[in-house]
Amino acid sequence: MNDAMSSGNHERLIEDRLGTRARVYGTEQAILVGIADGSADMETFRELELLAHTAGIQTLATVVQKRHRPAPATFVGRGKVEEVKAAAMELDADAVLFDSELSPAQARNLEEAIGRKVIDRSQLILDIFAQRAATKEARLQVELAQLRYLLPRLRGWGMSLTRAGGRAVGGVGTRGPGETQLELDRNKINRRIHTLEKRLVKATAERAVRRKKRMKSVIPRIALVGYTNSGKSTLLNRLCEVDAFVEDKLFATLDSVVRRGAVAPGRRALFADTVGFIRELPHHLVPAFAATLEAAQYADLLIHVIDVSKPTWRDDHRVVLEILEQEVFHGHERRPETLNVLNKIDLLPDGVPSGVEGIAISALEGQQIEELKAKIASLVFPRDRAIMFSFPLGALHKLSPLTTSGRARIVEYTGEAAHVKASVSAVEWEALERDGGCLISCGASPAEEP
Repeated sequence: MNDAMSSGNHERLIEDRLGTRARVYGTEQAILVGIADGSADMETFRELELLAHTAGIQTLATVVQKRHRPAPATFVGRGKVEEVKAAAMELDADAVLFDSELSPAQARNLEEAIGRKVIDRSQLILDIFAQRAATKEARLQVELAQLRYLLPRLRGWGMSLTRAGGRAVGGVGTRGPGETQLELDRNKINRRIHTLEKRLVKATAERAVRRKKRMKSVIPRIALVGYTNSGKSTLLNRLCEVDAFVEDKLFATLDSVVRRGAVAPGRRALFADTVGFIRELPHHLVPAFAATLEAAQYADLLIHVIDVSKPTWRDDHRVVLEILEQEVFHGHERRPETLNVLNKIDLLPDGVPSGVEGIAISALEGQQIEELKAKIASLVFPRDRAIMFSFPLGALHKLSPLTTSGRARIVEYTGEAAHVKASVSAVEWEALERDGGCLISCGASPAEEP
C-alpha cells in the first residue's frame, strides 16, 4: 500500500513540470517543518502556522529540529527527513511546509526523499499575496515575483522529475526530450516575465502621475504601518468612521486603502492602511506591495501600530523598524516623523508595558482615540493656534468656512464687532486680519478646539 501511495505521489509531481506544485490551493493538508535555536525561531515557526491558516492549509503535524544552522542538502538532518516522510505517509499529507526559504537543490532533494510537494516560506507568502491582491498592479507584481522565484528552481525540478518519469516507463531515451521540454518551459516563463515587466513600467508611470496630483493637495497624508495583524485596519475604521476589510489573519490587507478622516474640528487628513510586515520577509516580495511602500515614503506622518498584547511585541517593533530602514527609506533622504501607537490595551490585565513611547489605545474598543486624534492634529497641523479675536459684524459671512467646520465660534457681540474663538493657521490668520480681524489673545496649543 505504501508503495502504491508513493507511486501515486510521484505521478502527481511528474505531471507538474511547469511548477504548478509551487502553488497553494487552499484545500491541502500539510506537515510543518522548521529548525529552532531559541525563542525567536519558535515565534517565526508559530507564524508559519498562521500563514498556513491564512492560505487555507490544514496543519496535520509539526516537526521542529533543534540545530544551529540548516543542513546544506536537505535543510533538516537526514534522520528528520525520514521522520517527516513517515509522518506524511501515515497522515496522508499533501504537502510539507518549511519555515525558511529553501535553495533549489534543497527543494529537489526533499521532494525526492519525501515524495510530497515541498513548499517553503517564500512560496507560501507569495501565494497568499496571489490570493488576496486586489489591484491590477498588485496582481502583476505578485505573478512576476512568483515566476522569478520559479525560474531558477525549474531546472532542478524538471531534471529530477524527468528522470523519475523515464525510469517509470523504462525509456532510456526520454532524458533528452525532457531537456528540450525544459528549455521550452524556461523560454515560456522568460517571455511572460518580459511582458509583465513592460506592463509594470506603464503601471509605475501611471502611479507616479497620481502621486504627483496627491502631492499638490494641502490635506496631510498619514500612513499606518506595523507588523501584520497589529490592528491597522481596525484603527483606520475607527479614525475615519469607515468599514474597511478586517480579518484576524496575516496579510488581511495587501493593497493600500486610503480614507479621509477628521483629526480636529475642521481639520481632516488622508489615512493610508498598508500591508503588514513580517519576520524574514523575502526581499524579492518587496516590489509586490510597491504602492504600500510609496504611501509610507511620501507620507507626512507615519503611525506605527504596535500590538502590545503579544509577548513578542518588542521584537515585532524592531522588525518593522528594520524593514522600514532597509526596504522603504533606504537611499531616501526624506523621512516622515513617526508616532507610535500602542494598540490592544483592552487585552492587557496589568496595564501598558514600558519600553516604547507612544499613545496607548484600543482601536477595537475606541479607548483613547480622541487623545490620539489630538496628537495627530498637533503633528500634521503644527501651525494651528487657538486664538481670540474681534471681527467686524459686516464681514462675519467670511467666517462661514471656519464656523461651519467647527473651527470657530462667536462667543459675544460688542457694538460693531464680534468676539470669536478659533483654531487657525498663520496663513488663515493673515487673511482674517486683512478682513478686519484684531487679535485679542493667542493660545499656545496647536489644533485646539475653539
